[in-house]
Amino acid sequence: MSAELWAGGAEWVDEFVLALAARGVTDRWVGQQRAWVRELLVFAGCPVWAVSPADVDGWLAAARVRGAGTQTRGQMAHAVLRFYVFVQARHGRDVEDVTGRPVVQPVDEFNRPRRLTRVGVRMPPSVREIEILFTAWRSHLPGVRGRGFLVAARDYVAASLWRRVGLRINETVGLEVGDWYPHAGTRGMLHVRCGKGAKGSGPRPRLVPAIDGVDRLLAWWLSQVRWQFGDELAGGRAALLPSRFHTTAGGGLRPACAVTLRQGLAQAVERWLPAWAGRLTPHPLRHFCASHLYRQGMDLEAIGALLGHTWLSTTARYVHVPAERIEWCWQQANTRVAGRLLGPADTPAGAQ
Repeated sequence: MSAELWAGGAEWVDEFVLALAARGVTDRWVGQQRAWVRELLVFAGCPVWAVSPADVDGWLAAARVRGAGTQTRGQMAHAVLRFYVFVQARHGRDVEDVTGRPVVQPVDEFNRPRRLTRVGVRMPPSVREIEILFTAWRSHLPGVRGRGFLVAARDYVAASLWRRVGLRINETVGLEVGDWYPHAGTRGMLHVRCGKGAKGSGPRPRLVPAIDGVDRLLAWWLSQVRWQFGDELAGGRAALLPSRFHTTAGGGLRPACAVTLRQGLAQAVERWLPAWAGRLTPHPLRHFCASHLYRQGMDLEAIGALLGHTWLSTTARYVHVPAERIEWCWQQANTRVAGRLLGPADTPAGAQ
């Protein structure tokens, strides 16, 4: 091995990046992993094989001082952990032959972040609260004058998609007019082309059925409102939820950005559901969608497919079951057990 390799380990970082790229993950994700590994090596000021857990401790502590949040520091630590698993597998024997000691994993049981998938529980509003919000919002639309009506209606449609079929906000931004297939299935389908992929794997498209009134919502939007924005809809490449002013190089309207749609929801919540002002964002509406569909009898697998989840464990964290439903399910379970053990004639009257 060359002295240059021991001095910097740049070749190993490049090999690591190449291995990640071979997995098919996005360039942006790969670039971020590389940047964090290089940042640690610069901070430690030593060869790759000499980095210690104490170096990682100091590096993460410095990131915290700079303002990096818990989730960001967790991602930084996981990038380093992943890199050193790679080094141990690919170069561990060479390092031991030259130095007489093995490569140590510097992200250990003490500085390894806890699992970050549940940073906080995003409890959604109740069904009654959601109905109050969206009923007032819908009733308000006919009274809005001029182009303000177009913006208000657009924001209402976006929030309704989060509430009814659990779209992510970036998935909503990426929708085009041609992504709506009104004759597919029994109610129509939305082609979500920009679905979130797992661990940087890139967009994962899916078809979302227009359940829970989404078919009527989109029929109203496209037949009565969307054309009033004034851009060309031919070919289906126009944004489903356009910006009011901003145009593309070709002259068409750009999609409304995530910040704009968030603000539309925030203003509606502040006006018609003030108890949730500052707390009800698009993601809790996604939780509401999962919980509401589960209460209506949809199973977790179907809900997960609707939301674009890979694992049922992820979907389970989105479903918030009210205490009264738990009690009801417990009572029903006891009734079934009593019926099996005692028989129909012997089942106590109070257990019916």
